[in-house]
Amino acid sequence: MFTCAICDAREGRDEFVEEVFRVDETYVLVDHIPAHVCARCGEGTFSRETTERVHLMVHRQANPTKSIALKVCEFA
Repeated sequence: MFTCAICDAREGRDEFVEEVFRVDETYVLVDHIPAHVCARCGEGTFSRETTERVHLMVHRQANPTKSIALKVCEFA
């Protein structure tokens, strides 16, 4: 049974999400990650298998399918 770790809601839906990860000084965007997303707050939860696969992709420098420009703003 699903329970959101953020808001304790019990309803969610399966979706594909994207996340940005920072490895040393490099940012990596992983797109199309399967997640269970809370219907109330939108927090995504990943299975253990998905988490392990994303970790390997990010840390072992998987071959990117494309490259994008990234704007960086500093909150100061």
